[in-house]
Amino acid sequence: MMHWLAPYLSSDDVCRLFGYISFRAGAAAVTAFLLAIALGPRVIRWLVRQGMGERIDGTGSQRLEELHKDKVGTPTMGGLFVIGSILLSAALWLRFDGPNRFSWPALVLVAGFALVGFWDDWTKLRQGRSGEKKRGISKRQKQGALSVIAVFVAWWLLGPAALQGELGGPHLYVPFAKEFALDLSAFWGVPFLVLAVLVLTGSANAVNLTDGLDGLAAGCIATAAIAYAAITYAVGRVDWSQYLLVPHVAGAGEMAVLMAALLGGALGFLWFNAAPAMVFMGDVGSLGLGGALAFAAVVSRTELVLFVVGGVFVAEALSVILQVASFRLRGKRVFRCAPLHHHFQFGGMPETRVVARTWIVSALLAMGSLVLFKVR
Repeated sequence: MMHWLAPYLSSDDVCRLFGYISFRAGAAAVTAFLLAIALGPRVIRWLVRQGMGERIDGTGSQRLEELHKDKVGTPTMGGLFVIGSILLSAALWLRFDGPNRFSWPALVLVAGFALVGFWDDWTKLRQGRSGEKKRGISKRQKQGALSVIAVFVAWWLLGPAALQGELGGPHLYVPFAKEFALDLSAFWGVPFLVLAVLVLTGSANAVNLTDGLDGLAAGCIATAAIAYAAITYAVGRVDWSQYLLVPHVAGAGEMAVLMAALLGGALGFLWFNAAPAMVFMGDVGSLGLGGALAFAAVVSRTELVLFVVGGVFVAEALSVILQVASFRLRGKRVFRCAPLHHHFQFGGMPETRVVARTWIVSALLAMGSLVLFKVR
């Protein structure tokens, strides 16, 4: 939006700044951070007035309820202001003209996933008021709604947005074998649609599972956003993509602005979510943030790199899958408690140490993912 307004507001020299992705990315990060800082206290007060405090009962683990007893009553659904800040900042600083055809699908995906999260959070809180266990909407309802949105956005990328790489269509690229690319455009693009839905919904659910300790998910999202800001910027430039031996995707560089907004929003939320948390993210935040990260991976054709960038989220999701599968098949648990961060808590590690060490691992994974760009 600012790119459109710039000619009417500034001189030619200043106006040229609005054409640079690097400038708009920096501005988007600052804008999202300041919006989150400004909106945060107001949203928190509103959540408190609405009685939207967190309930720890119904987890199925008495030990977990004991560890988190101090969190009871802390308002949840704080994702309202972080997602709002990101969407407002992105709408302000993204370009929607010419080759920048991924901006609208990105905003639709983030807003759509956040709405599904809001539906789930609101249902849990209504159940809490009536004395029921906080189950929220069913897993089938949640996954179904996320999948519908993901299919629509994936179709948008395949059709109107015309997602293409150097090979002329959507392909799956392997980081350590860059000469190999699996064509996903066969059968009217069904393989791409399936992959996109798995990546988009899987990332959203993985971030949702990670959001269990003060500051944990927000800090990991911040480091992942930095990595994908660099990745999308590199993929969107012909010269950089040729040097780094990665496919060039015209327009993908604009997603660096979205990732910068994601970074600013996550840091702004962390301002209030750092231990002891004043507010929790809720599904409305975690699903939207996870979807934004996955969208950058799909657009930049780096879905496999996302497993490294979001390695913490992958580990958290896998711990739940392994725990459930092991208990059903063998009647035994692999971890003390799942997701993985609770396993360390049950082992006696303080919450703040679990979070800090996870942030460190997330930062190392983000840096390591950039190495993959130069490895054949």
